[in-house]
Amino acid sequence: MSWTEITTIEEWNNVLEQSDKRGKLVLKHSTTCPVSANALKEFNGYVDAHPDQDVDYYLVKVIESRPVSNQIAEDLGVKHESPQVIYIKDKAKYWSATHWSVTNAHISAVLD
Repeated sequence: MSWTEITTIEEWNNVLEQSDKRGKLVLKHSTTCPVSANALKEFNGYVDAHPDQDVDYYLVKVIESRPVSNQIAEDLGVKHESPQVIYIKDKAKYWSATHWSVTNAHISAVLD
């Protein structure tokens, strides 16, 4: 897997700040939810098969890193849901999907 876990607000701030240079795809993942487990599988499938050199990939565990998850929702004006995938460009949400819509096919449609 070639994604990085965000565990602190400082790390999140750096990701958001750098999104004006490169796209960022963030998966908000619940480690206790079967729907989220499926979304993680789809996310990993995309990341493993599509090593886009212009996008960085991140994962936030919403229970373990609740302050980070909340900060993402606040900074991007996106209601918190999990699983949730958010594509960020120029310090703003460009696209997002939640629950069963977090699929390899949906991510491909947006990023490829």
